[in-house]
Amino acid sequence: MNKLKEKRLFLLDMDGTIYLDDELFDGTIDFLNHVKKIGGRYIFLTNNSSKSVDKYIEKLSSLGIKATPDDFLTSTNATVMWLTNKNYKKIYAFGTASFREQLTAAGLPVTETLSDDIDCLCVGFDTELTFRKLEDACILLGRDVDFVATNPDWVCPTWYGYVPDCGSVCEMLYRATGKRPYFIGKPQPDMALMAMEKTGFSKEETVIFGDRLYTDIACGVNAGISTVFVLSGEGTLDDLKKSDAKPEFVYSNICEIYEDIK
Repeated sequence: MNKLKEKRLFLLDMDGTIYLDDELFDGTIDFLNHVKKIGGRYIFLTNNSSKSVDKYIEKLSSLGIKATPDDFLTSTNATVMWLTNKNYKKIYAFGTASFREQLTAAGLPVTETLSDDIDCLCVGFDTELTFRKLEDACILLGRDVDFVATNPDWVCPTWYGYVPDCGSVCEMLYRATGKRPYFIGKPQPDMALMAMEKTGFSKEETVIFGDRLYTDIACGVNAGISTVFVLSGEGTLDDLKKSDAKPEFVYSNICEIYEDIK
C-alpha cells in the first residue's frame, strides 16, 4: 500500500507546488477534495512573507479554491511568535507594507524609519524593495543589532522565471556587512510542528509537500515527518543529487500525486 494513502495531515507549500503565479496546477483541486473525502486536513505552509493571510485567501479564491484563515501558516506567523518571545524596544521591519501591518497587528514595536533605539532588524520577502531599505539595513547591522529573517529562500517562482527572495537579499546584506541573520521559517521545523499542534495529528499521520529541498524538504526532515519533493517549481533532480536533505517521495507534480493516492 502506498504510504501516502495513510497520511491525514497534508502540509502544502504553495508557490511552485499547487500553483505558479496565476496558474493553478492540474490536479490541485482534485487533490484537495480527496483530502477532505478521506477525513484529512490540509494546511498551506508558505515561506512567502510578502502577503497577509487575507491576500492568500483572495489569491486562492481567484484560482477556484475556497480557504479560511485556519487553512494557513506562514513564515510571518512563525516570525511573530519568535519576536513576541523577545523584548525588543523597536524592530525595523524590512519588507512589504503587508508584512509591517501583520507585525504591528500582533502588538510588536515596529518601525520603517531609522532611529537610535532600534535593536532588531527583521527582514522578509520584499516585493517593494528600495535602496533606502538596503542602506538602512547596512547602517543598523553596523550597530550590531539583532538580525532575523523570515525565510532563506533564494528565489520566488513566477510565470517568467524567478525573482530574488528573502535569502538573496540577506546574502546581499551579508556581502556588504559580514552579518548573517537567524532564519525563522522553513527549514526550521517550527511551522510543521505548529501545524500538528493546531490540528491534533501525529508525526506519523503528517506529510509535507514542496518544491525546495533546502526549505520545504529540510523542514520535514527536521520535524521528523514524511516529505514529498515536487518538480513543478524551483527544485530539480540535479539539485536532489547534491542535497543533504533527501525526500521520502519524488513526484513530477501534484496531479501525479493525486493519481497515485486516489
